[in-house]
Amino acid sequence: MELANIQLQESAVLWASFLACALFGAIAQRTHFCTMGAISDVFNIGSWVRMRMWGMAIGVAMLGFYLMAWQGWINPAKTIYYTSQILWLSAFLGGGLFGFGMVLASGCASKTLVRIGEGSLKSIVVFIIMGLAAFASMRGLIAYLRAQTVDRFSFPVEAGGNLPAWASTTLGLGLDITAPVLALFIGGGLIWWALSNAKFRSSGNNLLAGFGIGASVVITWWVVGHLGFVEEHPLTLEPAYLATPSGRIQALSFTGPMARTIDWVISFEPSRKLSLAVMMIAGVILGSLMHALYSRTFLWEGFQSTQDTALHIVGAMLMGIGGVTAAGCTVGQGLSGISTLSMTSFIALTGIMLGGIAGLRLQMWLLMRE
Repeated sequence: MELANIQLQESAVLWASFLACALFGAIAQRTHFCTMGAISDVFNIGSWVRMRMWGMAIGVAMLGFYLMAWQGWINPAKTIYYTSQILWLSAFLGGGLFGFGMVLASGCASKTLVRIGEGSLKSIVVFIIMGLAAFASMRGLIAYLRAQTVDRFSFPVEAGGNLPAWASTTLGLGLDITAPVLALFIGGGLIWWALSNAKFRSSGNNLLAGFGIGASVVITWWVVGHLGFVEEHPLTLEPAYLATPSGRIQALSFTGPMARTIDWVISFEPSRKLSLAVMMIAGVILGSLMHALYSRTFLWEGFQSTQDTALHIVGAMLMGIGGVTAAGCTVGQGLSGISTLSMTSFIALTGIMLGGIAGLRLQMWLLMRE
């Protein structure tokens, strides 16, 4: 394949990813899809509606991922979640920091981007601080400290560190059997759990959130893993996945992309290409903005007090550090990672949930003190 055709293919990957993220942003803005909100609803008022949205989205993403793997459109072994070591302490503690921080900052990474599109000025502050903290956790001082501490706690795994591979090794069955069976059982079970509730089914927004958010993850898997695949890159003469910073297949994730977007803006040169991270971030914000303007829900919002400002700053820092330490956020690990049945993603998600509950308890204590 000629280099000019490769460049056209890479542009197609970038713009298709942008559109998938714009779809994500518009749906999240319309339906109030929010992981922190889902945990808060269960914790504060005992409502599981938004948690069912999230569960259905995971189920749709999981079934879509393994359907494409079964069809041979994507290779699970080439995803960023395929690993020979599980950094269990990093995933758990990083997830806990992220979950705690997202409560203080009024939402996770994806919700921050959606809220920017809705007119939240304080979410812009959260974005900048979170992106800088994430960047320091990827390459700077915090990255060094992370590598010398929590990243040292790991255990080796065979065949990629996901549940289908573990089940295949344990039961002595082929991966072509365990992967679709587990995807159908877990993914299908989550969709059934969501749809089994009459109140959930009665709302079109609930169904749109569950199916639409999950579908946006599936679309991104296909775009990066299939549309962006080149069997032999003309410069390296090796297989390649275009536009990805790691050279591996990835889907929606926002902590690392926030850091890379800030780096792209600061280090911008006319010759520097757009990256997948920039397109994803811009897509979510623009999708949310367009729907907020269309639905007339766009509203400027600022900080209410010094305490409100301080909590958002601390929460943003914790999300940036935690998201990189856990190798993903509520979307990067909680949706994209879980859709591959990655064991690391399940550990990180557990940490996020527990951290979120701890953050809500702190928030409740602050309200009672006032």
